[in-house]
Amino acid sequence: MFTVDLHSHTRFFHGFPGLGRAFDPVGARLLARTAEYRGLDGVVTTNHDYYRDFGLGDESFAVLPGIEVTTTKGHALVVGPNPPERTPKGELTPQQVVEMAHDRGCAAIIAHPFRNSTVREADAEFDAIEVNGKGTDPAEWVEQLARDRDLPLVGGSDAHYPVEVGRAYTEVEADELTPESVAAAIRDGRVTPRVDRSPSQQLLRRAYAAIHSQKGWLEHPAPEPPGLGTPPGEEENAPPPREAETRDSSR
Repeated sequence: MFTVDLHSHTRFFHGFPGLGRAFDPVGARLLARTAEYRGLDGVVTTNHDYYRDFGLGDESFAVLPGIEVTTTKGHALVVGPNPPERTPKGELTPQQVVEMAHDRGCAAIIAHPFRNSTVREADAEFDAIEVNGKGTDPAEWVEQLARDRDLPLVGGSDAHYPVEVGRAYTEVEADELTPESVAAAIRDGRVTPRVDRSPSQQLLRRAYAAIHSQKGWLEHPAPEPPGLGTPPGEEENAPPPREAETRDSSR
């Protein structure tokens, strides 16, 4: 059994591509050291729409390849031995991303399914659904989505700074920790998500929820998770009339 953070970023400078590229190797080292300090066995780098091999990792700790693809409907993670070096932002459909991932021996994961995304509604054969460390996706919705799609759950911190690494991670059942074994375990369902529920993390999650809500990126509470079953407000989901109302209407 290995513990791996499946979703992390080395680029801390958004909007400054040149500075980001220069800082990437430093960011990767900081992510790896923090993850190892927190007792993880590995971390996957999943930068937005690009992958770089940082040449890190050793026998005691693994830095594994991955990429976060901006699809036509939101974000998806591709984790495994051969992720693409670049993907065109917002041009690939979820189905195309899944096919690309499988062709490359990787696993395809629906990232933060209820934050600024409708990837969950796509007719694509994803391998897993993410429990995101930012905590902006209602847990019961994510769990219901996994049950309805018959997919395993995985955990990833979605760290954009080293201090965030490991707030959510995945227990991977495998004999060895390699990109191939992680992808195979995800596809086979030999994975379990874990989330840090400490008071400090709970406070941070509330802050993330407030920030993303202001951006209009969060779904609003509804009787059922959006995209699963009859939309809220439809007749099938209307609550039954109260007993008093039933008696009044029969008079």
